[in-house]
Amino acid sequence: MKKYTNTGSKDTRSGFGVGMTELGKKNEKVVALCADLIGSLKFDDFKKNHPERFFQIGIAEANMIGIAAGLTIGGKIPFTGTFANFSTGRVYDQIRQSVAYSEKNVKICASHAGLTLGEDGATHQILEDIGLMKMLPGMTVINTCDHNQTKAATLAIADYHGPVYLRFGRPVVPNFMPSDEPFVIGKAIVLNEGTDVTIIATGHLVWEALLAAEVLEAEGISAEVINIHTIKPLDEEAILKSVAKTGCVVTAEEHNYLGGLGESVSGVLVRNNPLPQEFVAVQDSFGESGTPEQLMEKYGLNAETIVKVTKKALSRKK
Repeated sequence: MKKYTNTGSKDTRSGFGVGMTELGKKNEKVVALCADLIGSLKFDDFKKNHPERFFQIGIAEANMIGIAAGLTIGGKIPFTGTFANFSTGRVYDQIRQSVAYSEKNVKICASHAGLTLGEDGATHQILEDIGLMKMLPGMTVINTCDHNQTKAATLAIADYHGPVYLRFGRPVVPNFMPSDEPFVIGKAIVLNEGTDVTIIATGHLVWEALLAAEVLEAEGISAEVINIHTIKPLDEEAILKSVAKTGCVVTAEEHNYLGGLGESVSGVLVRNNPLPQEFVAVQDSFGESGTPEQLMEKYGLNAETIVKVTKKALSRKK
């Protein structure tokens, strides 16, 4: 398999910004709406180059979603931007009624997801957003792993017709996906082939899964690592093909284990091929203040925990 290496750490939200800059040049239907967080969402270049297509809504997230839904009626492709907590939890009713139920072509783009928002603490972090959004009929849910993949996803969702939730983060993380890697909505990417265990990861935990696979390989354990960037629609075929070889699964995500990627994978397994599964995720709690590194370590969202949990999954194989 191809070796994935860190080509230089970058924040995923900057990948979104680069993608928006490119979209501004190539697609005149794309418009951007921001809830008073231009710098945080990396909208600066889009605003500078296309002021007639940029709307500063202010701290009025519910209004932003309503305006975005209205813009689609005129054929525009609105990209909304704010923190993940405010993109989902604060405006869930507006998303449900005006976007999902109405099948509007709105792209809800959310930075600062999960614990790695860091020092701002639990009131600004959100660990429930994937669950909230994947339960909405017709909503596509994407959670990217690095700068390059976030840029690619931003470009891809502009060409996709329908409501999308695009989730990315604040911290600087390894940038390891090739810049020319095709982004196909709903199609998983096998990063490392293996025969003993399947590790299915999303977002910031994909790199940690690759690190864990190296440790496991040194101990004689062959781990297949799958990058699930699209949580809905989920690539069930890729999951079932992998577990047919390995016989057990570990899921890894920066999200509550309730309602996230892990539960989606469990649903696939129980309907098709019940097998041992272990979860690397936040164990039904809120976050707290701390640096991203401190929080990921405290809540066990790292390669060390993936290795430990993988051995538990292996011990349950028949």
